[in-house]
Amino acid sequence: MPSFSPAVIQTMRAALDEVMTKIPLEQATPGIKAALAECILKTAAAGQTDYDGLVAAASEQMQIQTILSMLT
Repeated sequence: MPSFSPAVIQTMRAALDEVMTKIPLEQATPGIKAALAECILKTAAAGQTDYDGLVAAASEQMQIQTILSMLT
């Protein structure tokens, strides 16, 4: 597991908070939040640690989750 500076951790938290505001309240479950946090963590581990990049990656993940939930 990579080690992140406090500044990067704060950026990851802010990105997660931002993406969570875009999810309808009835769909904002702990499981969705965990999946988005995992996406942000993986994105940061791959080297993308800026706020906009993390938000974009998590937003893409959120869209995939939404599509999958419609299909099941």
